[in-house]
Amino acid sequence: MDAHRLKQFVDALWDAQIVPQLVEYIRIPNKSPMFDADWQANGHMDRAVALLEGWARAQPLPGMQVEVVRLQGRTPLIFIDIPAANGGRDDDCVLLYGHLDKQPEMTGWDADKGPWTPVLEGERLYGRGGADDGYALYGSLAAILALQAQGLPHARCVVLIEACEESGSYDLPAYVDHLAARIGKPSLVVCLDSGCGNYEQLWCTTSLRGLAGGNLTVKVLEEGVHSGDASGIVPSSFRILRELLGRLEDARTGRILVEGLHVEIPAERRAQAKKVAQVLGSAVYDKFPFLPGMRPMDDDLAELVLNRTWRPALSITGAGGIPPLESAGNVLRPYTALKLSLRLPPTLDGKRAGELLQEVLLKNPPYGAQVSLQLEKASTGWNAPALSPWLEQAIEQASQEVFGKPAMYMGEGGTIPFMGMLGEKFPGAQFMITGVLGPHSNAHGPNEFLHIPMGKGVTACVARVIAAHHAASLRGETSGVAAVAGGHHHGAHGCC
Repeated sequence: MDAHRLKQFVDALWDAQIVPQLVEYIRIPNKSPMFDADWQANGHMDRAVALLEGWARAQPLPGMQVEVVRLQGRTPLIFIDIPAANGGRDDDCVLLYGHLDKQPEMTGWDADKGPWTPVLEGERLYGRGGADDGYALYGSLAAILALQAQGLPHARCVVLIEACEESGSYDLPAYVDHLAARIGKPSLVVCLDSGCGNYEQLWCTTSLRGLAGGNLTVKVLEEGVHSGDASGIVPSSFRILRELLGRLEDARTGRILVEGLHVEIPAERRAQAKKVAQVLGSAVYDKFPFLPGMRPMDDDLAELVLNRTWRPALSITGAGGIPPLESAGNVLRPYTALKLSLRLPPTLDGKRAGELLQEVLLKNPPYGAQVSLQLEKASTGWNAPALSPWLEQAIEQASQEVFGKPAMYMGEGGTIPFMGMLGEKFPGAQFMITGVLGPHSNAHGPNEFLHIPMGKGVTACVARVIAAHHAASLRGETSGVAAVAGGHHHGAHGCC
């Protein structure tokens, strides 16, 4: 492989085609179905699919088949099958994954930016979904195009781009089962929906947290009443919620109190966390937009990395029954509801975590209040299998040649339901989980951006790893795995 030609090819394709495509993609408000119940009628998802499909079909990849698969009542999926080339093997397979649905708008965008307003500032392309995860299809095909431009061999490649990931990938198991025979037997899975600790080297994800959560509601009255009349007699639904949350979380430290929601952290992951802390330093926490005077939850950087990747943590992401400040009268409200988002350790069973949540929050309701927990998510996380020597060497070489620095390995705090599912479907596969969501890129939040040089670098690294996969396959170092089994997959709910 000519490293200079690879860089030139990838950079040129990104500049001439991929960035303009992503600009148009950002304009489309194709929110995931959890955030747009009328997504079919609104048509934004179909517009996004058509944009990506059209570009894919235009690429000069001999024998490539591009299909939009639509199962009844489900979000669409883009399926691309690229035959082996230049002496590569068709009986081996590389599976590349991404998604095209987006998180909702969120408030707090700068005045000159917005979720559906693409803004290019230097090396950053602002707008919702460019980095999470619109670039994945473009980066996947660009990596394969770069190999073919140099006449280099690669195995058969399959690209899956789903449209339901931000809602927990609940449609994906049906598609994987439906396409089982056509997917075949991947020995390498490449996922381009993860994060990076900096923009200076290749980062590979070693684990992902699971996710359990839903709507916790406390009702105390049939209707609201005068707060001066009722307070002191009628317990506040908000105070009861505080008491219930106190069963789950230490309000002073944030530690989850339910021991069944913790796991033993593997020694290898502890060692990786220490190395990440050494490389990133204060960037472990100062990538977040802290207010002046705020400080992180621990002074030990390695412990912060483990908090984010291997320990359970609770966030309250929404509320109901609480009027906005400008219309809040002196009323003791009849109910309060909170949306709970509980991140889980990678190896904890998501279904069991959901059951524990219900046991802890619903038993013995204070004052006999009506307490309910509507579980929306109960997703198991993912812990990567040990890297084969060929893949570890390929990842390291790719990072050194593309970035001039060693590859880094780190768990991520988010959830990609597809990874746990693939781990079950393809127990012998190797995984390269990477991405472009680095410091300040703010996925899901305001001013989300794609760091374009990182997108180019990740694309070039993927090309190198696919090439190395072919060489390892010839040496018999890639393990064949059983074809996708049929049947329904349980516990796939969650969102990144």
